[in-house]
Amino acid sequence: MFQTVAHKQARFGLFLRVMADELNREVFDAVCAQADAAARAQQRLAQSHTQAKNELLMAIADALIEHAADIEAANALDMRAAEDDGMDAGKLDRLLFDSPRVLAAAQGVRHVATLPDPVGQIVRGYKLENGLRLTQTRVPMGVIGMIYEARPNVTVDVASLCLKSGNAALLRGGHAAENTNAATLDVIASVLQSHGFDPALVQSVDRHGRAGATAMMEARGHIDVLVPRGGAGLIQAVVRNSKVPVIETGAGNVHIYVDKSGDFTKAIPIILNAKTQRVGVCNAAEKLLVHQDIAEQFLPLAADALFAAGVELHADEQSYRIIAGSPAGADAGVTGELLKHATDEDWDTEYLALTMGVKVVASLDEAIRHINQHSTGHTESIIAEDYEAIEDFTQRIDSAVVMANASTRFTDGGVFGFGAELGISTQKMHARGPMGLTEMTTTKWIGYGTGQVRA
Repeated sequence: MFQTVAHKQARFGLFLRVMADELNREVFDAVCAQADAAARAQQRLAQSHTQAKNELLMAIADALIEHAADIEAANALDMRAAEDDGMDAGKLDRLLFDSPRVLAAAQGVRHVATLPDPVGQIVRGYKLENGLRLTQTRVPMGVIGMIYEARPNVTVDVASLCLKSGNAALLRGGHAAENTNAATLDVIASVLQSHGFDPALVQSVDRHGRAGATAMMEARGHIDVLVPRGGAGLIQAVVRNSKVPVIETGAGNVHIYVDKSGDFTKAIPIILNAKTQRVGVCNAAEKLLVHQDIAEQFLPLAADALFAAGVELHADEQSYRIIAGSPAGADAGVTGELLKHATDEDWDTEYLALTMGVKVVASLDEAIRHINQHSTGHTESIIAEDYEAIEDFTQRIDSAVVMANASTRFTDGGVFGFGAELGISTQKMHARGPMGLTEMTTTKWIGYGTGQVRA
């Protein structure tokens, strides 16, 4: 059974409150010591020039490729354990970190090395009337903590982005990927050491288990910012319980709206790609809204394609009637297995599975209202040929990314040209959308004077 975002938040919130009440002081002190060691190592990294950081990243990429088989072997242990524990297909797909994915991650590291270094960039600057010259300059945040689950590629992504942006990384990658993350971090640590950097720059607290995650949330003054990345329950529980400042990344209750002006030949491939290419990722489409003027013609076509891909549809009354009466829906077996009546909970559920909610809307306005009410603010897409409809949708939808006539799967730091991503922020402060190097910096003001004093 699928759980709504609210149910997941409540479950994780209760867990974290219990954990906070039982904060393990020994673990807390150990995690703070790790964070402090990371901060000391970061001070030297922050002074390193871009060439040294790029050479370090290229060496890490080479080492990942060299040790891809070792990482894959460690990942096989995690995959077998996860399968034995009954992990669902979507999470298993995220957990997989075989040699091809390791090689892809290494290519991402190389891409990060080629990107402009944000550290030292002048955001703005000017001279006051008294001659005092002011500049606002990008600087690293310091120690970035990451709490994530069953996503071993994140270990590589975060390490590369942190090192290029002059930050240290303290990671809690979760029990499911513990062997994979350990093997990956061993490779990174050896390269850091061989290049004269302190391995404390990229560390894990996984050996402390769940108590390590709780300690990270309590480590205000030791960790500069905390980024949770995972399911909605994990993210919201960290946001609500952490004493460390948090950048909120988003679960993906992602919508595609097919307008009455939509081109069916574009819409079907986009919907299939967004829903089925990878079901366990946050930018996969979870809801399909269709304008009532085209519903009778379009929904049978869409349902036929989605049923063929094994997608279960949770349909509102109008779309259920249309699909059930179509050739695809008329098959009793298909109707019973892949066509279900939607409930109120469906509209707030991130399935992360071959399941999709379907709803007929009376107008563009209704589509926008429904999306803004039920979306997690991640990514939405409109399929339309009407320019005014596209402009109205893109302006009024309150999400981090809005696509027009394109798959929601494009919301990704690598695709956006960042090489990798820290996560996809759904908040409205500092960073929104995929977070790359620039989003991992803050700024400081520097004033250059010649003896000025304030009257």
